[in-house]
Parts: sequence; C-alpha cells; structure tokens
Amino acid sequence: MQIKQKAKNRIKYVLGEFIIFCQPKKALMLYKKGLTLDTNLSLKGRLIRFTLLEKHQKKNDFKALSKVHKTYWEKQGKAYFSGKYNNNTLENFFIPECSFLIDLLKEKLKNETENYNTLIEIGTGDGTVLDYLSSIFIQIDKFIGLDLSADQINANKLTFKLNSKLEFVSADGVDWIKKHAESYTIVLTSRGVLEYFTEYRLQKFLNRLKKKGKIIFIAIEPTAANHDFSINPNSQIYGHESSFSHNYAKLFKNAGFSIWHESRKLFSSEIYFTFFGAKTD
Repeated sequence: MQIKQKAKNRIKYVLGEFIIFCQPKKALMLYKKGLTLDTNLSLKGRLIRFTLLEKHQKKNDFKALSKVHKTYWEKQGKAYFSGKYNNNTLENFFIPECSFLIDLLKEKLKNETENYNTLIEIGTGDGTVLDYLSSIFIQIDKFIGLDLSADQINANKLTFKLNSKLEFVSADGVDWIKKHAESYTIVLTSRGVLEYFTEYRLQKFLNRLKKKGKIIFIAIEPTAANHDFSINPNSQIYGHESSFSHNYAKLFKNAGFSIWHESRKLFSSEIYFTFFGAKTD
C-alpha cells in the first residue's frame, strides 16, 4: 500500500511541477494566498499546492512552511470558519472531546490561592469556544480571542457584542502575548494552532511566557501518530497540511513549566490529539 501511495504522490508531484512551469502566475497567486488546506481548489490548484508543499518538505524547511500557514490563516481564515469545513467545532469537537480537560482546569483553579483573571485563546477562529468558556469560568474577568484573520475578528466582534467579557484582537498570538500578557493568565489553544509554529519559535515563546509570572497553559494539539518521541524528540513535518508534530512535553519542560495533565486520543490513523495542562511555578 505504501508503494502505491508513493507512486501516486510521485505522479502528483510531476504533474504539479508541469503545471507550475506552464502557469507560473497561477502558482504564485496560490502561494501568496497560503496553501495549508486544499478546500475550494480546482484539480490544477490541488496539484500545484501538493508540489509546492512537497518542495518545502523535502528541504525540511520549517520556516517556509510556517510562513505558508500564517499566510493561509491571515487571508483565508474567515472563509474557512464560515464554511462547511469548520463543521461546528464547539459542539462536534470541543465539548465532546475536550470538556474533561476543562473540568480538570476547574478543579485546579479551585485549589489556587490567587485568582486567575484573564483567559487568552490563541487562534480563536469563530469565537464560539471562547464564548462557551466565558459561561463556564464565571470567576474570570476577561476573555481575549486572538486570530490572524482581521475579517474573522471583525465578524466575532459583531456576533458577540452583547458579551462584555469577550475581547477580540487581530494579531499574531505569539507576538501579542509576549507584549501584553500578565501574571495570573490562562492561555489556551484548541484543535491545532501551535502545530503551525516552528519548534524554534514555539520554544522561544514558551521560554518568554514563563517569565510573565503565574501562567496556566491548556494546549489541545494534534501530533503525528507515527511520531515516536523516544526516537525523534524533535518536531517533524507531517500530514496533509504539512504542519508540525511537536514534542509538547519536552517544550514545556524545557521552558520551566510543570505538567499537571498529559493525555492523548487517537483521532485517525495518522493523528493523535494531545491534551496538556502546564503551569509555571
């Protein structure tokens, strides 16, 4: 089966190269819009996308792939979250698959001597998860949703204008948090956000975040099912999106966080969803 898939991928790559050679402007246009997902692309577009991502992957060029992903969510984020591919993340994924971790967080906050007054979601998307959390954690004063898509953030501001606890900001989550986050803050990612950051940038971010003071980090992120951290403890490129499977336990520990929860669920033959609760001392 692997031999057949390799042969199929080789054909796709060659066809993609041919189309890029014949239609370089089309390829450039697609590249400038981001290539993370192939939704709404024609057959030619999918072949171009496959080949361009493969070129970066063959070079193990994490930086170039990260840039491609950032461009996609900046320019196509709203189209994704308002389309059928979003598939109602809150009700179909977050509540059934992740609520156990939210329950554990509730219990942990009960045992804290100081109040955590802010929750920040990186990659808030359509804002439904953040709105839901604001109804769960009524003791938290402020909920901030960060997203690369300015259009999606503007839509969220209208959708949730009656919830005074919510604030939405169009920004790179890592850059914004480094400038604005304070002690006694909870940081959350759900269903894949950190998978688009290079290992170097993610480690640097966590190192910096540790210095902010009392921080709780909830990370709900996919990793490659075949990523054996005992053999390869570093990040690797994987999957249809050519995103990054990170060793989150290593990254959190390297930054000085203590891990109070770690688990995973098999989501497909290629993907585990990993669930982390980490905290600064």
